[in-house]
Amino acid sequence: MPDAAAEPGTAAARDAAEEKSALSHPAVEPDSTAGYGDHPDQVIDFYLPRGGAGPGEAAPVVVVLHGGSWRAPYDRRHISPFAGFLARRGFAVASVEYRRGAKGPGAEGAGGDPVAGRWPDTFDDVAAALDALPELVRQHLPRADARRVVLTGHSAGGHLALWAAARHLLPADAPWLTDRPAPLRGVVALAPIADFEVADRLGVCGGAARQLLGDGELFAERRPYADPALLLPTGIATTLVQGRADVDVPQAVAEAYADAAAKAGEVVGVTLLEDVGHYPLIDPAADACAVVAEEIAQLAW
Repeated sequence: MPDAAAEPGTAAARDAAEEKSALSHPAVEPDSTAGYGDHPDQVIDFYLPRGGAGPGEAAPVVVVLHGGSWRAPYDRRHISPFAGFLARRGFAVASVEYRRGAKGPGAEGAGGDPVAGRWPDTFDDVAAALDALPELVRQHLPRADARRVVLTGHSAGGHLALWAAARHLLPADAPWLTDRPAPLRGVVALAPIADFEVADRLGVCGGAARQLLGDGELFAERRPYADPALLLPTGIATTLVQGRADVDVPQAVAEAYADAAAKAGEVVGVTLLEDVGHYPLIDPAADACAVVAEEIAQLAW
């Protein structure tokens, strides 16, 4: 495998090609959409299972949290082909939208990119969506087994998936704290921004983690409420899927989370894929996407 650090042009070219492939698929329209709040971004798309489950057999539910550095231009439509892919694999799918960085003039960060996320709105929404999900699943996914739920997310969505599974470990004054672990079969986090200290040091996604929490003292003050690497052990089966050639969220971020879990007495699975970057994990045309589906199936079925 080429050394991405030694050959930045080659790595950047491959990353661009993988991104183009992942984003080239037409959006897959959901079977239904429901709100979990009053804001236009507080919605969940539902995809009925297309196969896999036997006649009369209820399908597991996969909850999808999209990535995009928590920034406004990236919404759930870019991950809808992945949601449709999972539905064709026999899963019932709930794809969650949430509020991201502000839009409009003055909404750019220092590097010119849109600001990443909203504090605390992004976290308010993910918590509210997961709390509303059992009832919404009953209404919109009649063939689903709400007792078999796997949470997955890509990149910034991988962070949110890990965070949502750890709400019972939040500080006592956190508004999103729950009194028990989420009823999940597991979490499959795809190239997640899983350790904010390492992500910040590496400048992941243009410093998105620091934009999400706030600069200066705010970053340190809010990390215990937002950083999955500080919210361990969860007691929930967790697997990270990571491309070794990922230049957007490098392998070191996933490894830092796995190391933090081990120090907390928890084993987190890490599936490393050779010659795979950031985007094939959600690209239905890529072999890596089938690997992701198998990792989800191992926890769900």
